[in-house]
Amino acid sequence: MKALLRLCFVVVVLATFAAMFVPARHALANGFAGPRATPQMQAQSASELAPGSAQLINPEDLVKILQSPTGEKPLVLNVGPHLLYMQAHIPGAEYIGAGSDSQGIESLRRRVKPLPRKMFIVLYCGCCPWSHCPNVQPAYNELHKEGFTNVKVLYIPNNLGADWVYKGYPTIKGQ
Repeated sequence: MKALLRLCFVVVVLATFAAMFVPARHALANGFAGPRATPQMQAQSASELAPGSAQLINPEDLVKILQSPTGEKPLVLNVGPHLLYMQAHIPGAEYIGAGSDSQGIESLRRRVKPLPRKMFIVLYCGCCPWSHCPNVQPAYNELHKEGFTNVKVLYIPNNLGADWVYKGYPTIKGQ
């Protein structure tokens, strides 16, 4: 029985790894860094999302905004793997789909199409260390291409577990 449980655990871990990294690496290997992203857009966006940039919001600040009785609440969109969203996500966050996937980008377009272009939107993933995340950059690029001007990306240096869940910030599991 223990051997069967170990095998199941290994299969789940490998499947999760494959779902998160193989499509993104395949896309990057084929020169796809986001929908219709030009080299100029990629360079500009990369510098905009560098740690410490004004386009990022840290977990502490987002929690304060979400828990504040006053002020504008952002639309929080999860652009990471569905399995991670099911395991734990920010209360009120909507699952959009992986930002590295064309279906995720199409879902993002549909979700934001009717919204005012000045709406406060926060994107997050949390699948892996910031420098390796394949999802936030394409989603961020897409929102800017669509004309959104008040977009922030939640800065998660390590992963959602370490930088949100284990710090005791509000979390919902499942759904």
